[in-house]
Amino acid sequence: MSKCSAAGSSCCSQGQQTHEDVKNYYGKYLKTAKDLKTNACVTPSNPLPKSIRDALSDVHEDVSSRYYGCGIVVPECLENCRILDLGSGSGRDCYVLSKLVGQRGHVTGIDMTDEQVEVARRYIDYHTKRFGFQQPNVNFISGYIENLQAAILKDESYDIIISNCVINLSPDKKAVLREAFRVLKDGGEMYFSDVYANQGIPNELRENKVLWGECISGALWWKDLFQIAEEIGFSTPRLVTSSYITINNKALEDIISDYRFVSATFRLFKLPQNREKIKCLAIYNGGVTGWENQLQFDANFTFKEGEVAEVDEELCGILKNSRFADEFLFRALEKGISSGGCYTKKELIRDPFQFADEMKDKVHTPNTGSCGGPTGCC
Repeated sequence: MSKCSAAGSSCCSQGQQTHEDVKNYYGKYLKTAKDLKTNACVTPSNPLPKSIRDALSDVHEDVSSRYYGCGIVVPECLENCRILDLGSGSGRDCYVLSKLVGQRGHVTGIDMTDEQVEVARRYIDYHTKRFGFQQPNVNFISGYIENLQAAILKDESYDIIISNCVINLSPDKKAVLREAFRVLKDGGEMYFSDVYANQGIPNELRENKVLWGECISGALWWKDLFQIAEEIGFSTPRLVTSSYITINNKALEDIISDYRFVSATFRLFKLPQNREKIKCLAIYNGGVTGWENQLQFDANFTFKEGEVAEVDEELCGILKNSRFADEFLFRALEKGISSGGCYTKKELIRDPFQFADEMKDKVHTPNTGSCGGPTGCC
């Protein structure tokens, strides 16, 4: 099979050159995370549940040292799930998830860089024994994330798709999201961290191989993500978190000029077409491992165990039609009547730059105990 047929239409001409440049950057130039020139592909240090910290500590050092992600792409409620990692690299996230899904779950990683896939495969037996499993529950595939069909990944075969600072490296981002939508089950989720720009990136920046390899010049304007998601059929992207990216190289900083970038985590859901579209009251039962007291679903909604939260039509549909359905009790909301509980009728935060600014401000502002926002109850 030729390279063009393996990677799909985006691989031809400029797309093929982009793939080759990225493979060279991540397969030959970068040896460890210390070789990076920005913090775009370095995970920010946020508090993590003990289960995730323990899983991270179990990953082999050789795998972790070659990690180039821009976030922690470990969503909640993972037991027994089938997960696909787009651009799995040396396999760090796959191994963390393989421990969390358990022996009856499964994780598949796909990456186009042969050197990275080789490292990931090398430690399958090591992690199987480390986690106390009878047999491996993870595998790694060489392939292109724009064409999962060529890698023989079937329709509606995964509960969750993750991706960590990879989609920005693709020359055809719409193809990536279209393929992700195809292989997700109804109710499935795409949970991914990536780099976004505050405006469209001009061609002269996109042609800079170092900036592209550093996850900067291939970044989407964040509003384009919403347009692409709507075209494909995903739910509205739900912002989880974001933080500003810093450039650690004066020459690159001068090149990007007034363009700003954030690393942001979004979650997209593939919902059934015939779902009921109503607001409802949702009560979290505290059953998700690591988030027993409260479940921070996104930048706008945090559910506390046992508390009643009024949720909008889309979030009600997400909770009822996804793997979270068994973790909540649902009550009908009478038309025109608010729950009277902890509910802030404010515009949802969707802009990752707005959220990053608010998080910077909160560092210097005492917590007032307000109900709304990422630390509130809804």
